[in-house]
Amino acid sequence: MSDAPAYLNIDRENHPAVLAGRRSREAVEARDKEAWLANFAADGSVEDPVGPSMFDEDGVGHRGADGLSAFWDKTIGTTEKLEFLFDKEVICGNEVAYIGKIVTHIAGHISEAEGVFTYKADANGDLLALRAFWEVEATMKSLRKA
Repeated sequence: MSDAPAYLNIDRENHPAVLAGRRSREAVEARDKEAWLANFAADGSVEDPVGPSMFDEDGVGHRGADGLSAFWDKTIGTTEKLEFLFDKEVICGNEVAYIGKIVTHIAGHISEAEGVFTYKADANGDLLALRAFWEVEATMKSLRKA
């Protein structure tokens, strides 16, 4: 085992934020709302996308069990399928950022949200924050029939 500090010896497979992010995506792909909610810390939050949008007019995010449940119902729950296509992974501290895109299948259409998607884990390895940096306008322009 190396004596190097953790930031010079990142365990990419077992990093808490990587694991929390993977559990989140697996729950979404399985359409398992309860598993997705259980992955979050009690005070966990989602900002997807970051800032004001049709999902969050005030741009303050969705917090706690009720807020996260409502977010699922308004977004993930209305889709047929979500695909996570990430090209790059950047791990810093207790967070991981992925660069790539999320492909959404909804009502016979497909859209692609290109951006940066971050997951922050707390000391217990629970998901503390999920933040998605993607542009609504660009994503809407990508909308096409499936």
